[in-house]
Amino acid sequence: MSDDGWDIAPPPFNADAALQTLKRFVRDQRLLAERSEGWLLGADVVLKAGVDGAAVKVQLAKRPARTPEWDLFTLKSAADLRKLQDEIRRRLTRWKEDE
Repeated sequence: MSDDGWDIAPPPFNADAALQTLKRFVRDQRLLAERSEGWLLGADVVLKAGVDGAAVKVQLAKRPARTPEWDLFTLKSAADLRKLQDEIRRRLTRWKEDE
């Protein structure tokens, strides 16, 4: 153990907690409606998420459409979750401006 105090490891990634954090974040954006198949923008599914082992698998639409093209994200750390939240925020802003 070193004397500088920097040898403390971050807590292990908890996929279930990360999924709940993501759901809370999306609800706070107030633009998407949660349904059983994912989150809707209007009538279009634009976000799907679920736990897969020790990671969270997320599908985010490139743009709203009845059958969207998906970008796939695998969250394995808190940093991945923050990056995805930033990307969701950017896309929602862009989609709102495109309306």
